[in-house]
Amino acid sequence: MQLSLDQATALCRMAALGAGAGEEAADVLSRAVVTAEAEGNAAVGLSHFLDYLDSLAAGRIDGKAEPVLTRPALAVFLADARRGVAHTGFERALEDVAKAARLFGIAAFAQKNAYTCGALGWFTRRLAERGLVAIAATNGPALMAGGGSVKPIYCTNPLSFAAPIVNGPPLVIDQASSAAAFVKIREAADAGKKIPDGWALGPGGNPTIDPAEAMKGALLAFGGNRGANVALMVEVLAAGLAGANWSLDAPSFTEGGESPGSGLFVAAISPALFDADFEQRLGAQVERLRRRYGVHIPGRSGAEEAERAAARGLTASKDVVQRISDFAGRYGG
Repeated sequence: MQLSLDQATALCRMAALGAGAGEEAADVLSRAVVTAEAEGNAAVGLSHFLDYLDSLAAGRIDGKAEPVLTRPALAVFLADARRGVAHTGFERALEDVAKAARLFGIAAFAQKNAYTCGALGWFTRRLAERGLVAIAATNGPALMAGGGSVKPIYCTNPLSFAAPIVNGPPLVIDQASSAAAFVKIREAADAGKKIPDGWALGPGGNPTIDPAEAMKGALLAFGGNRGANVALMVEVLAAGLAGANWSLDAPSFTEGGESPGSGLFVAAISPALFDADFEQRLGAQVERLRRRYGVHIPGRSGAEEAERAAARGLTASKDVVQRISDFAGRYGG
């Protein structure tokens, strides 16, 4: 089905309201999900939005939660999402975090008690669009084996990095610590397809290419112990500093009625205080890497996809749109 970005956003917003979200959560969540879809990141786009809707209806997300924000130091912002979506507390703090980073050179935001983040690049990009370099880390329920283990220890524990570039879209890196995202494996299971070797272990701890077995077992980190070390680092930032659930202690994001209580850590840095020419120098460097050496520049293709989507709309699965529409039909406002 073809939907304009406005149509997709309005549909998702109404569906979130129909599933039990308040106006603020429905607004920010629908914008984040449609942005991911428009940028070609379908794994955390409209199909993943169904996880949010199901979780709102089941009570894993409190759609009307009021995040509590505190500021223990001038450049430190803490949020308790109170079982709501991860986006609301960050959205409320965004401009103050950016202002503090410009004033002090660096500022940090940490949040606990939230549902999982979806596209982590959404958080870092917002800061890069304000002229800041940003790093983010988040966790969730245990899905991935740690170094030396065959049982789930960590979530896919992604890291994101973004930086502003003069006269162009920000550089945005957003990648999981796992060899593949959980939603990719679930998509393969739904489609009856195999997964590549090296992505997961079955419930007995042996390598598997069967996605159904993988979901009963454990995902694998990229690069073996090196990726698992990155996952541990993310865990310390997202769950440790934020006071959120460790992945081992986090309830499921797809079953039951409890919030996973995920953590989020975001650092914002003002590059202008380090080098007034940072954006120009970075712009020249990524152009050199792209043109002379053929390097893929993360963030550029997503921005180009988003421009095409703004002009032509989104092509979405009819089944997914119908399921979202079913939730929208519940809204009586």
